[in-house]
Order: sequence, then structure tokens, then C-alpha cells
Amino acid sequence: MASCFGQWWQAPVYSTVAVLLAFLAISAAIRSLPRDHDDNDSFRTKPNVYTLALNASRALRKCGFNIFATVFQISPEIYPFTRNTTIFAIEDSAISNTSLPPALFKHLLHYHTSPVRLSMADLLNKTQESCLPTFLDRKNIAVTKVDSKNRLVEINHIPVTHPDILLEGPLSIHGVLGPFSSLDPPRDFLGWDYIHSPICDSNLKLIFDVNGTKNRIEWTQIIRLLSSHGFVSFAIGLHSALDGILEDGKNLSSVTIFSPLGFSFVAPSSPLLDRIVRFHILSQRFTYTELAALPGKASLRTLVPDQKLEIDGGINSTKGLTINGATIIAPDILSSKRFVVHGISQAFDVAVFPELSR
Repeated sequence: MASCFGQWWQAPVYSTVAVLLAFLAISAAIRSLPRDHDDNDSFRTKPNVYTLALNASRALRKCGFNIFATVFQISPEIYPFTRNTTIFAIEDSAISNTSLPPALFKHLLHYHTSPVRLSMADLLNKTQESCLPTFLDRKNIAVTKVDSKNRLVEINHIPVTHPDILLEGPLSIHGVLGPFSSLDPPRDFLGWDYIHSPICDSNLKLIFDVNGTKNRIEWTQIIRLLSSHGFVSFAIGLHSALDGILEDGKNLSSVTIFSPLGFSFVAPSSPLLDRIVRFHILSQRFTYTELAALPGKASLRTLVPDQKLEIDGGINSTKGLTINGATIIAPDILSSKRFVVHGISQAFDVAVFPELSR
């Protein structure tokens, strides 16, 4: 079991909203989770199972996972404790302010539970891009990073921060930094369909087969990553503009994406949105170090014809590295052979588009 230290005794003073959401989610979940054949028996008449649920709640609370601890404490019946199960508990800070309705929160819980028992040692023995089943019908999660030397594992690009919180009987619990899927699904996604695995999802595999390329899969991974890092509004905008970007940019060999924290002017499926999103994307890959090495006033070519960005603050300026007035606050969120993504403090000024002044 993991050794966790912290102010676990303060747990009862946690967010009332989070606890209420847990109550609502549990009431909806009880009817649909897989059950054992003897489910007609009262859960609380099974001493071993009830003790395991209490131990799980205490271990989670000791490590600071108060929301998931509350789920176990209020209604442990939602988990089949007599079966092999691995639960990935999300850190409180990542879900305490979620606005997901109960039905979708239920799906989120399902998506973070696998019907196999995996210790951290088992996860470290997995190969990268291994797929694990979940309690959510036809939805899998992916092991996206394995570093045995440093004992690091990422699921859907989310780090396992608290391995082996509980290893007892058929149950294994690990803590993860954030949710494996966005907490703010696009409006055109309904039910469990808003949850997608970056590698294992059947819908993405179908897209791969139809297009004969990994291009769309890579872009979709970026959208998921942006959502999980809090850049939800821009991720939604990028999702809406993706078809046009792929159609026009089939020969894009490298890309830099600047993702703003605020993107309040998102209007799905509009030509203007498409241009605004493209204005935040370069047709060349620049890491943070490479951007910082460019001279001041250097121009950066975007995916909008004849519209460029300008470096107006070097890495040694008081504001840090700024581009078109926006500061890079989260450099190199993602860095691969083709892509690099930077988080920026605000959206670039789109006054260059005359449509906005009409």
C-alpha cells in the first residue's frame, strides 16, 4: 500500500458540491454497473467485502483523494469488490469544480475502472500503447508511457501520481493527476460517446482505416490532451475546425499550436472560428527553446494565409516569452516529431480579421 502523508483529517470539510455530485452520480450508477450473481444479498451483510470498501475509503482519504473516498463511503455497492478490479482515482483538484451532469459523471467513473487487478509493478511491465478494458461499454484506456527506470506510468497521457494506494484482495487502487477524458464534452457529444481513448478507441481506429493515415488520430490525441490540461474551450474550437485543417493541410509535416486559456468567442462550425483557430497554429514546429532563440520581432507563419504572429518579448523580458501580446505559460505541453503544443495566457488578438468589426 502506498504511504501517503497529508492533512487527511481535514477531509470532512471538503467541497459540498463535490459530495452532492457524488451522491447524484452514485444513484444513477448503481443500476448499470456489472454485478455479481448474488447481488440480491445486501452488500453490508458481506463482512469481507464491506471491510475492503472501508479500507479503500480510508486509504484514499489518507492520500488526499477525498471525492473518491466519499464515493466508497457513501455507496460502495457501485464497485464489484468480489471481482478483480483496478480503480484509477482522480485527484480532487481536477474534478472538484466539474459541471458534468450525473449521468456523464457516472460514465467518467466507469471509464476509470478496469475489470483486471493491476499493481504498479504490473503496469510497469505493460508495453507502451497497451490497451486496458474499462467498465464503460466498448471503451478502453491506453498505457501511453512506461518508464521502468524512474517508475513512471501514464494512462491516456495522464501520470499515475500515487501508485498502489491500496492492494488488497481483488482490488487495486492508484491515484492519477487528472481525468482520462475531458470534463467538458463538446455539445455534439452525447452520453458515453464523448469519452475517447487516444489510442484504443474503436471510433478512432475506424477513422484510421477510412483515411489510411495516422494524421487524424494524432490531432485527436492533441484535442484530448488540451482538454485534460484545462484548455477545454480551445480544444472544442480545434475539434470543430479539424476537418477543414486536415483537408487543407494534408502535406503539413510539422506543426506548432498555441492554446489559450480563454477562448470565449468560440462559435461552433463557423468560418470565423476556423480562421481564429488556424491563427493559433504554425506550419512549422518550434519548441520553447527554439522560439526563445529567435530574434525579437521575428515573424511566425500561421495557417491563415498572409497572417503572421510576431515575437514581441524575449525569454529574458519581464513578462517572459510573449507572442502577439500573449505569454507562453505552459511550454511544450506536448512534444513529438511532428507536433509541439504551448499553453498561452490569452487568445491572440483577432482584430486583424475584418469580419469581427462588422
